[in-house]
Amino acid sequence: MSRNYKFHNPDGVYFISFAVVGWLDVFMRNEYKDLFLESLQFCQKNKGLEIYAWCIMTSHVHLVFRSIDGQNPELLIGDLKRFTSRSIVKSIQENSKESRREFLLDFFKKEAEKSSNVKHYQFWRHDNKPIELWSNAVIQQKIEYIHNNPVEAGFVFNPEDYVYSSAIDYAGKKGLIDDVVVFKYFGF
Repeated sequence: MSRNYKFHNPDGVYFISFAVVGWLDVFMRNEYKDLFLESLQFCQKNKGLEIYAWCIMTSHVHLVFRSIDGQNPELLIGDLKRFTSRSIVKSIQENSKESRREFLLDFFKKEAEKSSNVKHYQFWRHDNKPIELWSNAVIQQKIEYIHNNPVEAGFVFNPEDYVYSSAIDYAGKKGLIDDVVVFKYFGF
């Protein structure tokens, strides 16, 4: 188990970000974002992943979540990252329209050579650090940060206009992922 997946409270709500090695803009293509979404949905239905907020940017992903049904959050996130790494790399290998295929695969291969626990391609960076969200105000702050990421990047003017995010769920409409737990904070 990676030392970078320390979840001290297995029942806690966590903010986590994970980035592609080299902060490469892999998620410029929707098919790669869709593969990640499929994995999130699988983890929701089969592995006890409860999602409060999410956003896929071009080079990284943000997630506020909780592990339910007695699932270990370290193992849950580890499985998510391993599976998405394999499926996205495979998709890049098979995508005849991917103009950056050789560059991306070479980069992932070189990154794997630097790591003792990766055999062929390293897709995700190892340095993500989960942050337990200890209060309602902090949960709200992280959700707003996640939803405003596409606005700050200049992709959209309003958070709910970015399709690959849970901001639309918080605007009272249906987003791409079912069963997002919309957090309601009544702060002072």
